[in-house]
Amino acid sequence: MRRQAIGAQAAAVASGSGRRAQSRKRPGALRWLTWVVSVFAVAWIATQLFYFAQIALWNVVDPQTTAFMRTDAARLSADRPGLSIQHEWVPYDQISRNLKRAIIASEDANFVNNNGYETDAILQAWEKNKQRGHIVRGGSTITQQLARNLFLSREQSYIRKGQEFIITWMLQTLLDKERIFEIYLNSVEWGNGVYGAQAAARYYYRTSAAKLTPWQSARLAVMLPRPKYFDEHRNSAYLAQRTAVIARRMGAAELPH
Repeated sequence: MRRQAIGAQAAAVASGSGRRAQSRKRPGALRWLTWVVSVFAVAWIATQLFYFAQIALWNVVDPQTTAFMRTDAARLSADRPGLSIQHEWVPYDQISRNLKRAIIASEDANFVNNNGYETDAILQAWEKNKQRGHIVRGGSTITQQLARNLFLSREQSYIRKGQEFIITWMLQTLLDKERIFEIYLNSVEWGNGVYGAQAAARYYYRTSAAKLTPWQSARLAVMLPRPKYFDEHRNSAYLAQRTAVIARRMGAAELPH
């Protein structure tokens, strides 16, 4: 009996020690998890503040490069050493009104009046993505496209789309529509290493962005969703047919001012 009592007492002591050890482990694990979450939160906030400050600066300074340009520069350096990024900034008033109207007609007919988002387009894209089981369409406005080009990657994910929404809000908050469109026209991709209206005009038509004709402008606008593909398939039947459609519509496009 005495040995049984001593055994029971030892078991109780061991059990109590185990519970204390577990209780010490739990707070330690919780502190570690809290630290990790805090680090990620601080990094995320710092990133948003960087984006915000950068966009605010672009009220007075022209961006000379974008995330897409930097990615393409690295790709071309590795895969196609003979090619380099073609890009030349030109002021808004030195870009043909034909090109401005064609892009709005093709990419974002309500650009002047929307708040950077088109709810109907987003919902349509959501339904199409659900049917396919993965992201195949983004429903992006001109402002959303600019947000992606400036800061993000070509990756298709809902996380990237969420960040795109935040940057779009920043662009809408800090810049007026004309400035947003000016930066877009000077930074959008138009082919293998070709960025901006001036480089596109030189590359495809050996002219300046100011002298683009209505037909040339419509054709360039239609290339925007798949610039590298149309750079290599310039005789595409779809490109010709869609160009004719945009050429008819572009006269009604409203420009920011």
